[in-house]
Amino acid sequence: MIRSVIDLQGFAIHATDGDLGKVNELYFDDDTWTIRYLVVQTGTWLSGRRVLISPISVHEADWQNRQILMSLTQDQVRNSPDIDTAKPVSRQYEREFYKYYGWDCYWISPGIYEYGNKRDDTQNQHLRSTKEVIGYHILAKDGEIGHAEDFLFDDESWRIKYLLVDTSNWRLDKKVIVSPTLIRDIVWAERQIVVDLEREEIQTSPMFDPETLIK
Repeated sequence: MIRSVIDLQGFAIHATDGDLGKVNELYFDDDTWTIRYLVVQTGTWLSGRRVLISPISVHEADWQNRQILMSLTQDQVRNSPDIDTAKPVSRQYEREFYKYYGWDCYWISPGIYEYGNKRDDTQNQHLRSTKEVIGYHILAKDGEIGHAEDFLFDDESWRIKYLLVDTSNWRLDKKVIVSPTLIRDIVWAERQIVVDLEREEIQTSPMFDPETLIK
C-alpha cells in the first residue's frame, strides 16, 4: 500500500519491551529509491539520542494509530553503533550497523528489498534525507515547474514509488505525482531535482488524490 513519508514523521516506534521514540526523518538510497533507515528521536530512556533503525526490523505497523512495533529490544537499540545524524552516513558505519544486527548488507544482498542493488562494498553510498530533499525545486527540460512536497512509498518494499510535485508556483494550484524513474539528476548544491520531462508533460501527469492513493 502507498504511504506518505511526511505522514510517517512523528510515528511512535516501539520495541518489544517498551517505547523507542518517534520517527524524525528517513534516509533513502537515491540509486534504487528505497528507504533504508528510519531516524528515531529517542525519549528520556536514552537521553534523546537519535538512532537508525532499518525497515527490516519492522514487525507490525499500525498506520491508523501512527505507531510501529519493531522486532527489537530496547537493549539492542541502546547498544547499537552510535551515529552522528548531522554528518553523512558512511559505508563503514553501515557495515558496522549490519554486522551488529547480524543482517546481510543491502548493497550486497537485497534481503527483503525487491529492488535491492548489488554494488561493490567499497563503493560510495547514496543515502539522502527525506527531510532535506522535500522542498527541492523541480526543474523540467524547459524550466522550473514547482517543488517536491512529499515522497510516496510502498509499505512492503519500502521503495519510493512517486514524488509528489506542487506546481502552484508555475500555474494554477495543482499537485501531481511523478515516478523517480523520470528523474535525470539531483543537483544537491542547488537544491534541484531535474526531471526528463517538459513542463507540460508534468502538468498533465496524474493528479494527486490522497483518497485513492494513500490509505
